[in-house]
Amino acid sequence: MGIMNLTPDSFLEESRASAGTAGKVMERMIADGADIIDIGAVSSRPGAAEVSLEDEWNRLKPVIPLLGDFPFSIDTCRSEIVRRVYDSAGPFVVNDISAGEDDPEMLHTVAALGLTYVAMHKRGNPRTMDAMCDYPGGVVEELLQYFRNFEAKASAAGIRDWILDPGFGFAKTAEQNIELLDHLRDFSVFGRPLLVGIADKRFTGGDTEKYHRIAVRNGADILRVHNVAAAQPLRTL
Repeated sequence: MGIMNLTPDSFLEESRASAGTAGKVMERMIADGADIIDIGAVSSRPGAAEVSLEDEWNRLKPVIPLLGDFPFSIDTCRSEIVRRVYDSAGPFVVNDISAGEDDPEMLHTVAALGLTYVAMHKRGNPRTMDAMCDYPGGVVEELLQYFRNFEAKASAAGIRDWILDPGFGFAKTAEQNIELLDHLRDFSVFGRPLLVGIADKRFTGGDTEKYHRIAVRNGADILRVHNVAAAQPLRTL
C-alpha cells in the first residue's frame, strides 16, 4: 500500500502531494509495484491541526479521477467523505484510523455501500495521543480486547470485509510498538488481513526496512509504505 498525503503538514515531506503533483506520484508508485494507493487529506502526525470536512474534500476531489481503475483506499474518519468518494468513483477501501469511533455513522455507511474497511486502533487525537499510552492490562491484551469489541460492532453494523491495523505509533510508546510487532501473529485469531503501518515511525530509528522485514515475518499481509520500490524484496520473505 503506497502512501500519498494530500497535506502540507504530514510528518514525512517526501510523502506529500497536491492536485498538481498527484498524477506523477501515482504513476511512480504504480510503476514501482504498488498494489493499492492510500490517499489521505488530513494529517494524523502528533500535534497536527484539525481540518474541516470541506477542506478535506477539496483536497481529495481533484485527485480521485486521476486513479482511473487502479485500486485505492481513502484515509478518513468521516462517513460523509466516504459517501462523496463513492459517488465520484465507486467502490474503494475505507482506511479509518478511528475504527468508527470518530463518526457514529461510519460503520453503517461502510456496510450500506458494501465497502472493505480498515479498522485501526488509536486513542485520542493527534494533539493528545502521546499522553494516552497507559495499558494496565498490557498493550497486546488490551488491543486484542479492543478488536474483539470492534468485531462485534462491525458484525452488528453489517460489515463483512474488514482489515485489522494495530495502529503502530498511535498512543503507544516505542517499547509498546516493539511488543506489538513481536506479537503480531496473536491478531491472526480474528482471521482478518493484518495491515502494518510503520514506515518512518519514530520507533524505527530511521531503519524502516528492518522493521518491515520483522512485520512480514511475523504475519503482516499489507505494508503501508512511503517507498514502494524499497518494499518489493519483502514479497519473497
